[in-house]
Amino acid sequence: MTAPLDPAGLGAVVGVWAHPDDEAYLMAGTALTAAAAGSRVVCVTATAGEAGETADEERWPRAELGSVRRAEMAECMRILGVDAHHWLDLPDGSLADVPIDHGVGLVAAVLETERPDTILTFGPDGMTGHPDHVAIGTWTHVAVRRLGLGCRVLAPTNTQSWYDAWPDLTAAVFPDGGPVTDPADLAMVVDLSPGLASRKVEALRAQASQTSGIVDALGVEAYGRWVATEHWVRRPYSHPS
Repeated sequence: MTAPLDPAGLGAVVGVWAHPDDEAYLMAGTALTAAAAGSRVVCVTATAGEAGETADEERWPRAELGSVRRAEMAECMRILGVDAHHWLDLPDGSLADVPIDHGVGLVAAVLETERPDTILTFGPDGMTGHPDHVAIGTWTHVAVRRLGLGCRVLAPTNTQSWYDAWPDLTAAVFPDGGPVTDPADLAMVVDLSPGLASRKVEALRAQASQTSGIVDALGVEAYGRWVATEHWVRRPYSHPS
């Protein structure tokens, strides 16, 4: 059994995600911990999330959602202290239709420049099963293999006890069930201190067009507890190169 990873020892970190707010939900705490230990943290976002839902159509009209989410993302990156952010400028909701060699090439170009020690991205499950999530995770996995990078690749996951602690949210966010990993098989668990959890919530609230509804429904305190732990598993090598 491999010893669990320490988020302070990840080296240079690159997160590769599909939409704005993926990174805030899934890697914000890990990024904050790594950066505090001196790591360079880079974020890649495939789309502007222009096809997503909006928490308030009057405040954030769907026709303007792409621009809104780009601005929200900039503020989120500022809060997290991530000053290296790459947009791939691909169409939201259509990543599965992008030729795989094109998608892999876009991700590979960033990875070849950044030379990460650790990559954080979706596993084959896409966390929620979203096709955009599955596609960007696949491209990243293939890019790593094609480039021959010796870095570790980690994917977000959860434990059954985490789902059980939030039954209503589990039903709403993971209607088809999310990934479940036995605690013994986790590569890393990042339990955020109150201070880091607060910064993560601040970063998420910066993306208000997406998060304000659930924050209002839960309350800030419960929302902070919901997002205070990040679970990671080593990304399975299940896609052909």
